[in-house]
Amino acid sequence: MQYGAGLQKKMADFSGETLNTAKAKDLGEVGDLLVSVVGEVKGFDSETEKKGIFGRMKKTQVKLNELKARYDKAETNITKITNALEDHQVTLLKDVATLDKMYDLNLDSYKEMTMYILAGKQRLQEVRDTELKELMEKAEQTGRPEDAQAARDLADQCDRFEKKLYDLKLTRQVSMQMAPQIRLLQNNDSLLVERIQSTLSNTLPLW
Repeated sequence: MQYGAGLQKKMADFSGETLNTAKAKDLGEVGDLLVSVVGEVKGFDSETEKKGIFGRMKKTQVKLNELKARYDKAETNITKITNALEDHQVTLLKDVATLDKMYDLNLDSYKEMTMYILAGKQRLQEVRDTELKELMEKAEQTGRPEDAQAARDLADQCDRFEKKLYDLKLTRQVSMQMAPQIRLLQNNDSLLVERIQSTLSNTLPLW
């Protein structure tokens, strides 16, 4: 009954930890920040185009201090957004590393569970081919109720153990399903890191 139970509990806890990691992420906030910084840049550029800055209309139509005020306001907003994005980037990079470790741990658990299943199958077959067979032959030869009961008890134990191995296979299936889910979370984080990096390295300097 306890065969592989510790590993099953470990897998259950691990599955819960992965779920909590996914639920704890506020990726929507990162997306909103990325949209905001692009909005600030476009908003400033469109405003300057409307008012004819940089030679599109007569210089007298827009005063230099108006342009500076708009720029200062946009710069302040963008600086706040940039700082928030940098914080998220650090957190996401840590998450990517953590998920990588979780993937390796999950893989180790899968291999360990497979070993339990293979060893259990081998032992079950050995018992059925030797001990159970001997008890059944003895019960048939002696005809004694206690011998027949001993054979039935061992047969029942073998059946229960076979069901336990099936249960372990189900747990291993959970581990198989966890692997692509962990990679999916990791890839989503990596894509966001790349988008943040592109914004910080390209969008802002070009602006």
